[in-house]
Amino acid sequence: MDISALGSQALNNARFDIKAPASPADGGGAAFADMLEKAKAAASPEVAAVPEPASPGIRKPAIDRSDKLYEQCLALETFLTKTLISGMRSTIQKTGLIDDSFAGKMYEDMLYDEYAKTYTKSAQFGLADLAYLELTGQRGKIVNNS
Repeated sequence: MDISALGSQALNNARFDIKAPASPADGGGAAFADMLEKAKAAASPEVAAVPEPASPGIRKPAIDRSDKLYEQCLALETFLTKTLISGMRSTIQKTGLIDDSFAGKMYEDMLYDEYAKTYTKSAQFGLADLAYLELTGQRGKIVNNS
């Protein structure tokens, strides 16, 4: 039960009680404070003993950037970035700079692979970090970007 709800209930009861003082000048503030103290004392122990949240510094995850799993997460981020770039490229017109032959398409695909690798390394999208945290069971913890 919420203590503030008990206070409003006591206030509503005091408003309709003819014997209760109507204004703070008449001692209404002290009477209301007494009612709040009584409500706190009558509150259940689980309401009074709310645990404090844990310090955020305790729960920092560790991202091992030399781990094989992290390398696979980077590969996933690179693949998704390449898929995004290729999808965007298919929406614009061809200029004729790269021909439509098999070799031209292969060159264009390799070019997008390199673009994706460069973007993943330099832009730091953070998808690899999130995937690593999820796969290692550290999701929901504060990320340490050092």
